[in-house]
Amino acid sequence: MESCKVMRQMPEQTGLAGRKPGEAGCEPVGDETGSTFHEHPDTGSAKPKAGICSLLEAALARQNLQTAWQRVKANKGAAGVDGLDIEATAQMLRTSWPQIRSKLLAGYYRPDPVRKVMIPKPDGSQRELGIPTVTDRLIQQALLQVLQPLIDPTFSEHSHGFRPGRRAQDAVKAARCNVQQGKRVVVDVDLSKFFDRVNHDILMDRLRKHIPDVRVLRLIRAYLNAGIMDGGVVMERAMGTPQGGPLSPLLANVLLDDVDKALERRGHSFARYADDCNVYVGSKKAGERVMVYLRKLYDGLKLQINEAKSAVGSAFGRKFLGYSLWMGKGKEVKCKVADKALQTFKARVRQITCRSGGRSMKQVVEKLRLYMPGWKNYFGLAQTPNIWRRLDE
Repeated sequence: MESCKVMRQMPEQTGLAGRKPGEAGCEPVGDETGSTFHEHPDTGSAKPKAGICSLLEAALARQNLQTAWQRVKANKGAAGVDGLDIEATAQMLRTSWPQIRSKLLAGYYRPDPVRKVMIPKPDGSQRELGIPTVTDRLIQQALLQVLQPLIDPTFSEHSHGFRPGRRAQDAVKAARCNVQQGKRVVVDVDLSKFFDRVNHDILMDRLRKHIPDVRVLRLIRAYLNAGIMDGGVVMERAMGTPQGGPLSPLLANVLLDDVDKALERRGHSFARYADDCNVYVGSKKAGERVMVYLRKLYDGLKLQINEAKSAVGSAFGRKFLGYSLWMGKGKEVKCKVADKALQTFKARVRQITCRSGGRSMKQVVEKLRLYMPGWKNYFGLAQTPNIWRRLDE
């Protein structure tokens, strides 16, 4: 039986040429950017030397920006409200970056609103995304590379979402191990529209505990207040951190770390991935007490629990990140693809292969080639060979 100690991926060794791994230089970017932000092989985070330069200078250091540009370019993505894609933004930055950088350092920079995009969810509902301009994605990525090494080490070991060297499968392994150890009741909490309901004042208060550079705090606040454009109309946002920007996942973890630390102080076994949190206990009565406690914690953050999707029940009757658990021989707890995730997969394959789709066989095969390996890789923890064989058939 696999050990219950969750094994995490080690973060990639990172660094910039001529510096210690993870450090950003403090030299100014200068008044020009060259032909564009040059490609750089590293994808690591920047870390300023204490006492030598501020966080904002470290974020705007040339090599940190080069790495940030590489990441933004690799992620591709659509244009924001300015209509400029990656290549058009590169052209614009050749002449405009010195002025943008000066505004950032002086505290005068104002981010553009994000562009509202609705994407369908498997259950038929829609998720709101806010797409920043490519320039703002670059600035956010540069900030992330400086802030993540500073803040991430303070997070709970039970937090697995959007963190270097961690992934959803680590959270699933932790869940399985908790159940294997006899904690067969789960307090399954789902937050209602979490990213839309992040309280700006509470979030900024938590960030002040980590970030000594007041200009970075003001810039983050400016991003939170940037507004969202829908149908050509810009709407102000008094709360929320729209999904779509590089900083959003880190900000979410900063806010939810309060709950993690509170659960740790009480000695609870739990696994959290972004806003999905499962706490494992030995009885339903204990689970109900934990649910009351969680409601109090989330209420203090002005967040709402989705009562329809949250429950205290058997760990074998709930799904977590697309997986569910089952009992194998010798009372070994194993993973399988949750029924809902399996049905979603079948529906997606039927959609791709539908004869009325107007696609050639070559196009259908290409879409399947892009979709299926990623799905199978994600569910690689599933210990149900019969299901794999049936799907292959």
